[in-house]
Amino acid sequence: MIGLDTRQLKTLIVTPTLQALHLASPAAINLVTGTALAETRAAYVRQIGGGPALGLWQMEPATHDDCWTNFLNFPAQSHLATVCTRMRAPDLAATAQLVTNFRYACAMARIRFYRVREALPASTDAAGLSAYHKVHYNTAQGAADPAANVAFFAEAIAA
Repeated sequence: MIGLDTRQLKTLIVTPTLQALHLASPAAINLVTGTALAETRAAYVRQIGGGPALGLWQMEPATHDDCWTNFLNFPAQSHLATVCTRMRAPDLAATAQLVTNFRYACAMARIRFYRVREALPASTDAAGLSAYHKVHYNTAQGAADPAANVAFFAEAIAA
């Protein structure tokens, strides 16, 4: 399955979204773009085979809610919370927008990574970005294969 054009995903969705959050860096942009490729090939918005994960970034509703409950709802994060809230459409629940609203789903993926204490790998380190994704986004029990996914992060870097 061919998904969204990677260059368009990176330049028209990921980069401006991360810039709006003031969380854009070459490494963050490549990480978030590569994550969409690794999770869904930037082609699927529902988890294949069932399961709770939603959107291009395959965020589970529980993870989304945790980002809000244990991070964005604190005063120190009020700027990020305001930006994320403004990205949402008023007629849908926030978790539904992980499927329908690429900008909001992208922002929430970046928030998930932003909460990690470990520094981001170098922006051109496809293997490092893939390993970072596996450890900090997919989890040890998840299906992501960091060796196989290096190609997706390399694609994100090249876009």
